[in-house]
Amino acid sequence: MIALQYHEATKHYFNRFARSSGYLDWATQPDPFRRYGGAPCVELSREPIAAHVDVDALFDRSSEAVPMDSNSIADWLRCGMGLSAWKQYRDSRWALRVNPSSGNLHPTEAYLVNAEGVFHYAPREHVLEQRTTLPAWSAYARGRTGVLVALTSIHWREAWKYGERAFRYCQHDTGHAIGALAMSAARLGWTMRLLPRWSDVQIAALLGLDREADFEGAEHEEPECIAVVTTDDPTSWIDDDPSPLVEAAHAGTWQGRANRLSSHHVEWSIIDGVAAATRYSGTASTSDPRPLNSRVECRAGASAFAMLRRTSRSRGGGWSAPAGESTRRLPPPRGYGETALYGDHTVTARELILRRRSAVAFDGRATLPRERFLQMLTRVQPASVPWDAIDWDPQVHLILFAHRVDGLTPGVYAYLRDASVRDEWRRAMRSEFLWERVDDLDLLVPTDVSWAANRVSCDQDIAGDGFFSLGMIARLRPSLMERGQWFYRRLFWECGLIGQVLYLEAEAAGARATGIGCFYDDAVHEVLGLSGDTWQSLYHFSMGMPVDDPRLTTEPGYPWEVGT
Repeated sequence: MIALQYHEATKHYFNRFARSSGYLDWATQPDPFRRYGGAPCVELSREPIAAHVDVDALFDRSSEAVPMDSNSIADWLRCGMGLSAWKQYRDSRWALRVNPSSGNLHPTEAYLVNAEGVFHYAPREHVLEQRTTLPAWSAYARGRTGVLVALTSIHWREAWKYGERAFRYCQHDTGHAIGALAMSAARLGWTMRLLPRWSDVQIAALLGLDREADFEGAEHEEPECIAVVTTDDPTSWIDDDPSPLVEAAHAGTWQGRANRLSSHHVEWSIIDGVAAATRYSGTASTSDPRPLNSRVECRAGASAFAMLRRTSRSRGGGWSAPAGESTRRLPPPRGYGETALYGDHTVTARELILRRRSAVAFDGRATLPRERFLQMLTRVQPASVPWDAIDWDPQVHLILFAHRVDGLTPGVYAYLRDASVRDEWRRAMRSEFLWERVDDLDLLVPTDVSWAANRVSCDQDIAGDGFFSLGMIARLRPSLMERGQWFYRRLFWECGLIGQVLYLEAEAAGARATGIGCFYDDAVHEVLGLSGDTWQSLYHFSMGMPVDDPRLTTEPGYPWEVGT
């Protein structure tokens, strides 16, 4: 199975990383903004909509639906895929976006489809580029209020820096973007739902991605998903036949040619191969295309689990909080909504979305109240937004490295998003683990795990200097065997959704978070005692009190927002 071959071939190890170029060729750094030269531009409204909606509405659907018109659609895009800030250091200036991205490389592009046609969203200018009209929309919509949104990936944007592992990161980013758009919709009282009937080939045709002349010399875009966003129940859209829109797109008059992002490229055939193998046909497919060339991987020789043993002994069993400098405590939770905190003042849902940042370092001292920590975890349970945007049961569960959570013993914990998995996990993991119930968690190993968290996360201090870090452990081979290789992408999307929720939870607590795509895959599994490929770590994440770089200056995402 090519997806499993790719996954194995792109693991990091203590003694070597997955293949990349080995250096950053700044002369070929991709342009972070795709544009379609010659396509008519539609200026979008700059007016904030639902500006006073509280943070709870992002998760519990408490916001009353606002009318879906050009102004509200503009604000939905702005808060789902727009710019959040500009950073500058000396002569270097770069944009941050609302939807997170590994390395701030942003491989994800968004398209809007409605009664006016097919549009590409250009976030730098906050405009829509009209690629074609779509007369068939009226018959397709049948009087219903809604639009379609589609996401694509430009693999080269990530591969420029990360090489063959880039396909994983593109899928993380798709998941983040799904979450960002779904929660931006919930703020307006709308619902977003993926449309499983659409195949990737149909999505590509609708968006014009299969028009070779429009991409001559430019980087290809890979279709990822398409969703409906509506003020009503999305159920009636789920089974709609895509064919009328696809046929209309084929017959349409297209405008615009994609810009070339880099003057030179490094080809990664392994990415092309896994992309082809994991494309979705609209129905579960178990066919296995020609396998990729794969290599025998080096294995880590040292026992990762021994790190926990050594740490436990050196800390006298690890039952006490880490010694060292005095700690800084966050305010106790007051609930969200009107009292959501950012520092010492309240923020609305819209403000929170636009303030999301990825931390680059934590102070290693601040602590998180236990009640708030537990409340954060409830948000990743598949109860409401953004989990109602996807159509599968939880396949990803959490292993937590708790460092500085008030009243919680430091150690390794399991947090299950489906309680029925507990017995299976217990059988699959180390017999030494305690499995002691602590609130909604299972304590596995009580010890100071900050060094172990750093070590398995590619020796990055940010994994141990925060309140906690975590690994997202996915049911891999069984999911692909049951559904097909196309589900490989969706496992990463689920991880990205978890990350997007925790990003906003961190901001609401006055803290900050960061996704961690670099970790020593099998070292994580060895710590847990996992063998085989039934369960695999797909994404890491950390949260804490950020240490900002005073050399950087920050400006709002758009000039018209300066002073607001």
